[in-house]
Amino acid sequence: MHVQEWLDSVPPAAVYAVVGLVIGLESLGIPLPGEIILISAALMSSQHSGINPIVLGVCATAGAVIGDSIGYAIGRRGGRPLLAWLGRKFPRHFSDGHVRTAERSFEKWGMWAVFFGRFVALLRIFAGPLAGVLHMPYWKFLIANVLGGICWAGGTTAVIYYVGIVAEDWLKRFSYLGLAAAVLIGLASMLIIKRRAKQAQQDQPEAEPVTTGD
Repeated sequence: MHVQEWLDSVPPAAVYAVVGLVIGLESLGIPLPGEIILISAALMSSQHSGINPIVLGVCATAGAVIGDSIGYAIGRRGGRPLLAWLGRKFPRHFSDGHVRTAERSFEKWGMWAVFFGRFVALLRIFAGPLAGVLHMPYWKFLIANVLGGICWAGGTTAVIYYVGIVAEDWLKRFSYLGLAAAVLIGLASMLIIKRRAKQAQQDQPEAEPVTTGD
């Protein structure tokens, strides 16, 4: 079932919980479509479905921050063997190449990799566990984690919500314009047909009267 159709079928409280849970699990290091769930829910909130965009943004941010923190703790405790295990379980996401790429990003950017990693699908999965594996100081990780979670989750919710509002307003205006154009085209077509019918009647030669013989 399509994500938005499924979210439409559950009450708003369940939508908040699903968004927070999926984003939290993704941030923890489990490959899940957190961004798709968030965008779908934010779009629903712009369509008067009973979903509050502020509550949605808070739940998404909480899921992101808590999930990343748990991922950091797991990565710090599990170390390199954890990455090797994840590589066997999820070779598509935790292959050696992806791990090396993420490590280079962390070595080069430090806590900024955690912040900007929130906006990149691959780093979003890696950020928490890898920061723990590399023993990044927790206070640095926490600052980048919180700021990144607020900017990504809150920002995505706000942008999609307002885009949905604008799109809905534009579509309404377009529908009104389309209706007016259809009425005008219908009236013009009717007038043209009536004029042509009248002209055809005028151009038709009058029939000669029939005379009767004596």
